[in-house]
Amino acid sequence: VQLVESGGGLVQPGGSLRLSCTTSGFTFSSSDMSWYRQAPGKERELVAVMTAGGGSTNYADSVKGRFTISRDNAKNTVYLQMNSLKPEDTAVYYCSARVMVIATLYHRYWGQGTQVTVSS
Repeated sequence: VQLVESGGGLVQPGGSLRLSCTTSGFTFSSSDMSWYRQAPGKERELVAVMTAGGGSTNYADSVKGRFTISRDNAKNTVYLQMNSLKPEDTAVYYCSARVMVIATLYHRYWGQGTQVTVSS
C-alpha cells in the first residue's frame, strides 16, 4: 500500500492550495479517505473525510466552508482544496486510507505527509 501526498508549500494568508494524494495497493473505491494535519507541538487532527462512495463528507469545524475534499476513483486519488488559508492552517498534512482487511476489520494507512506553511 502506498499513499503519496503532493501540492504542499508556502502560501500567503488568504491564498489557496490543492493537495493531492495518489494511492496504490488497495481497493481505493471501497475505502474511506481522509486528510489529517499535525502542527508543531500539537496532536494530529482530522481535517476532512469522504466515504468510499463519495456520498458523505465531514470536516473539522475550523475548516468548514474553506476546505473541500474530493476523490477520483478512476485515478485512485483524493484531493483537498484549501481556500482562504490562515496562518493557523500551517501543519504537515497527511492522507489516510481506511481499508477493510476482512469483514468488520479495518486497517488505517498513512502517507508521508506534505508541509503547508501559511505566512506573509
